[in-house]
Amino acid sequence: MDNGNLVLTAWGYGLVGLVYSAFALRLIQLGYLRSAREWSKTTVLAAVTWSALWGWFGLALLLTGRPLFLLLSTFADLLRYACWYAFLLILLRPNPAQGRPAGMRWMTPLAAVVVLFGLLALALSALRLSIFGQTSRLILFSSMASPVFALVLLEQVFRNVTEDSRWNIKPLCLGLFSAFLFDLYVFSEAVLFNRLDADALSIRGAVHTLVVPLLLLSMSRRSDWISKIRMSPKAAFQTATLLMAGLYLIFISSVGYYVRYFGGEWGRALQLGLVFFALVMLLVLGLSGSVRAKLRVFLGKNFFRYRFDYREEWLKFTRTLSAENSPREMGQQVIRGLADMLESPAGGLWMKNKGEAAFSQTARWNLAQTLEKEDASSPLCQFMMTSGWVINLEEYRSYPRRYGQLKLPAWLQDLAQAWLVVPLMVGEALIGFVVLASARTPVDVNWEVNDLLKTAGRQAASFLAQMQATEALLEVRKFDAFNRMSAFVVHDLKNIVTQLSLMMKNAKRLSHNPEFQQDMLMTVENSLDRMRQLMLQLREGATPPGTAFGVNLGTIIERIEAVSAGRGRKLEVQLSEPVVTRGHEERLERVIGHVVQNALDATDAGGRVWINLDRLSGQARIVVGDTGKGMSQDFIRDRLFKPFQTTKQAGMGIGAYESFQYVQELGGRIEVASELGQGTTVKMLLPLFENQEQSDLHSLETS
Repeated sequence: MDNGNLVLTAWGYGLVGLVYSAFALRLIQLGYLRSAREWSKTTVLAAVTWSALWGWFGLALLLTGRPLFLLLSTFADLLRYACWYAFLLILLRPNPAQGRPAGMRWMTPLAAVVVLFGLLALALSALRLSIFGQTSRLILFSSMASPVFALVLLEQVFRNVTEDSRWNIKPLCLGLFSAFLFDLYVFSEAVLFNRLDADALSIRGAVHTLVVPLLLLSMSRRSDWISKIRMSPKAAFQTATLLMAGLYLIFISSVGYYVRYFGGEWGRALQLGLVFFALVMLLVLGLSGSVRAKLRVFLGKNFFRYRFDYREEWLKFTRTLSAENSPREMGQQVIRGLADMLESPAGGLWMKNKGEAAFSQTARWNLAQTLEKEDASSPLCQFMMTSGWVINLEEYRSYPRRYGQLKLPAWLQDLAQAWLVVPLMVGEALIGFVVLASARTPVDVNWEVNDLLKTAGRQAASFLAQMQATEALLEVRKFDAFNRMSAFVVHDLKNIVTQLSLMMKNAKRLSHNPEFQQDMLMTVENSLDRMRQLMLQLREGATPPGTAFGVNLGTIIERIEAVSAGRGRKLEVQLSEPVVTRGHEERLERVIGHVVQNALDATDAGGRVWINLDRLSGQARIVVGDTGKGMSQDFIRDRLFKPFQTTKQAGMGIGAYESFQYVQELGGRIEVASELGQGTTVKMLLPLFENQEQSDLHSLETS
């Protein structure tokens, strides 16, 4: 060192000794010396005290030149690092009930190894005092390892501290980080080049003095600042800082060996090249918003503490989805599982009902019911299908350009609680979406939240798709059972036909026998009773043969009115004009008659049942209404048009399903509006058969 560096180094060590001594006295005044059982305060006081001794021993070395003070200064430096290790490990220590995470159990033994290695290097060097004219490589390695491990511990403390504790510990972490990082630079360069940088060493004391105000700020904000520091119970060890330190050392090593093997002239050229490259990168990062955004996401994903404990979240979400087995209850579980991830108090699920091309609300949790539907080809559905994004409605309102040409439907914008729209994707197909209400507390919807919701949405979609496939398979199995049952019915019908055939054969020769006539009447009566029972079992399950043709709906309704009158029930009929549709007359009569019979069954004798026939927008419209018991929206959505779902004791649940399927087969649709205790209105829309009707009228006129 030249005289200037020696003076600067002496001033630096003097400041360290003076400032840290005053700092130690302040901590004693605050009661840190009396807190014998509070090991965190004891270790802080010990670290500050050894820092002061390190400064005084360094100053004594420069003033006297005696090797003993070099040994004492190095020893004090090592012990102050050991005290900071102890303090940071105490902060990382979890509650006894939680247990120490497996990834952090080796940190205490490793800290002991680092300290023991330094003591061993110091002891070996002390046995050979003649080498103290030069710094021992063992001591240099120990001095480099100390800040590396200190940075790892410090990174873990700051990464895993809870949000409410970060205010207390932030100045302390910033101060220690600055001091440890400077020491890492000084000693890593010394290890690579086997010499200490005199300029850097001369200001080391001043650097450690400058961080004291930050340390003092943490300790003076409140007297119980250490006890208020809480670590996350799910803290997990990650090697971000260690990796960064290793990359730094590799870089410095590469530069050092390059300079060593290619000479001094190349060293300056390389330095200029590195400066130019750093300036270019600074300009790129400063001027490119996309690069900055990608860099923030990359660093956030790989080097910073995650908000969620993914193992815990996934286990909880899977348990939630697996709790129910019915589709309706599964929908509510999907909503609750997604909502619980973000403390959302409500939500709704939109999926396609059977036979519909639009998404409608099929499940809800603490959210108002809405009858609005979203077409699968709408901009909202197409955007979610192509991008797979979670739509943040707050972000959309403030920065809509991020979502391109997306236009939200009016019903979604008017939904006051709506916050996030989570797509449910199976492969490239959108099977539904979940609308979550605003969270109970402000939540920053960043890349981590979006990734979690998208992945959870895909898992929920697979559960829902599997449930739908299972339900369809069960329907097929029920029909298979129904077909097997039909085989027995056909067998019984065959026996009846055989019996009637035999009776007709005998009737030709015994028709005038009174006893035979009596037996024949009894046989016919029994056969009719048996066939009625079979018909009740089949419940209109047969499909009439032949092709569809023009059918006059007014004639069918008049026959149904006559049948109702014969049973003692009045059916109010309004026929505005002749209406003809295409289909099987017998089957259409069964469909309309089934709807009318259901209305009569649901309505007391004093209530009203009516049927209206007219045309609407090029379609035949049949409206059957009653003032009966009515149905709930859940029953209409989940059970009304599904096979083998019935509320009648003698019913099989085939009639409504067959009616729905046949109307759809003809190109029409059925709409149901009902309220419990208010009655039901069923509207059937069928395609008109105008050409056939005109042809029939024309043939009648010409004849």
